[in-house]
Amino acid sequence: MSAGPTRARPPFRFSVRLRVGFDETDAQAVVYYGRYFPYCDRARVEYQRHLQLLHSLPDGLEFVMRQTQCEYEAPARFDDEIEVFMRTAEIGRTSWRNEFAVHHCESGELLARARQVMVLIDRAARQPTPVPASWRDAVQAFEGSP
Repeated sequence: MSAGPTRARPPFRFSVRLRVGFDETDAQAVVYYGRYFPYCDRARVEYQRHLQLLHSLPDGLEFVMRQTQCEYEAPARFDDEIEVFMRTAEIGRTSWRNEFAVHHCESGELLARARQVMVLIDRAARQPTPVPASWRDAVQAFEGSP
């Protein structure tokens, strides 16, 4: 796996390259549709690591998944190398909206598009809480102005 900034597919500025494992395929010998969500999760974690945000939230705060969706365009197969492009599309008062595009590395073919909405919550209160300015500033410095 490799991860980092990219200019290969604007407006995406970050990507992660992964290789499809045998255990990720289904009876039709293609990547099982549910595996695309962990691919996106891995890209999101590496994005946060790159921006030094992975462990930066104050104690008691965490992002939780509010919504996720995926549109499938073409199959990936065992041992294919894929690249998951990620970008922050918007940071709301308490939310973080991300977009993903999964491409086959060799052919460049678009395999899937996904979107996620995360909400920052106070774990004890189980209530949304504002995204800290420092966190927002780091994302905006990398992305421009999502």
